[in-house]
Amino acid sequence: MSSLVVDGTRIVYYVDGQSSAPALVLINSLGTDLRMWDSQIDIFRQCFRVIRYDSRGHGGSQCSQEPVTIDRLGRDVLALLNHIGVPRAHICGLSLGGLTALWLAVHHPARVDCAVFANTAARIGTVAGWEARIAAVRAGGMRAIREMVVERFLSESFRAAHPDTACAIGDMVEGIDAEGYVAACAALRDADLIALVARVQAKSLVMGGAFDESTPSFQARELHAAIPGSELAIIAAAHLSNVELPDEFSRLMVEFLLPWPGPSDRGANRREQSLQGGAAHRAI
Repeated sequence: MSSLVVDGTRIVYYVDGQSSAPALVLINSLGTDLRMWDSQIDIFRQCFRVIRYDSRGHGGSQCSQEPVTIDRLGRDVLALLNHIGVPRAHICGLSLGGLTALWLAVHHPARVDCAVFANTAARIGTVAGWEARIAAVRAGGMRAIREMVVERFLSESFRAAHPDTACAIGDMVEGIDAEGYVAACAALRDADLIALVARVQAKSLVMGGAFDESTPSFQARELHAAIPGSELAIIAAAHLSNVELPDEFSRLMVEFLLPWPGPSDRGANRREQSLQGGAAHRAI
C-alpha cells in the first residue's frame, strides 16, 4: 500500500499490473473501500495497470478537513494520476465512484480514455434521503445503518447463497469512519450532473443492475441515453454488481476496454445485457 497527501489529506492506494500496460482507475462506492474490487484484480492486472484507492474518509484514507464535494473527489483522482505519473487512464467507478468518474469525464476529458459508469446516475437519491441517512449515522454510528446498506448493496438471493460475502461487506461498511461517511453522503446530497453528462466525450459503458434499489436500472438507461454513443449493460445484480456477478462484470469490462478486432460504430454498436426468462441474454 502506498499513499499521497492531497491538500492535507492522506489518500492510500494500490497499483497492480505491469507499468507498461494501459492504466485503469477503479473508484469505490460510498461505504466501501478498495477491497470491493478484489474479485476483479486477478483478471484486470493481466491486461491493465490497475490503480485502486480509498476515497477520502473511507478505508485507510483520512477524513477531509474541508467539506467533501464531487469536485473534491474528482480532484483527488487527478492528484493520484499526477502523483503516479499517468497522463491518461481508463476510469471505472461504481455508485459514488461512478459519479466521480462522470465528473472527471465531463471536466477533464483529456485525462480519460474509456469510461465505465457502474450502478450510478447523474443525480443519486434525494436531499431528504441523504439528510435522513446522515441523521441516522450521527445518532447511532455506522452500525445503525449496516443492515440497511447491505440489503441495498446485495440482493436477497445473493445474501442467502453467500452469507460470508454479505458479512464481509457488512464489516466493510461498519468499519468506515462515521464522519467520512457523513461527508460523502453530503457530497451525494449536493451533486447533480444531469445538465452536464451530454458533454462526456469518452467512449463509455453504462452498467446497471436489474435488482438495484439505490440506482435503479431506469437511471442507467437515462444515463446511457444522455451520453452520446455510449453502450449499456444491465445485469442480474443489485447495487454492488461487481460483487454479485464478478465474472460477468469483469468480462463486460475487459471486452469493452480492450481494442475491438475491427472497426466499429460507437453510436450503433451498443450492447445491452437484458433479462429474458430469468437468464441474462446479450443482444448486439
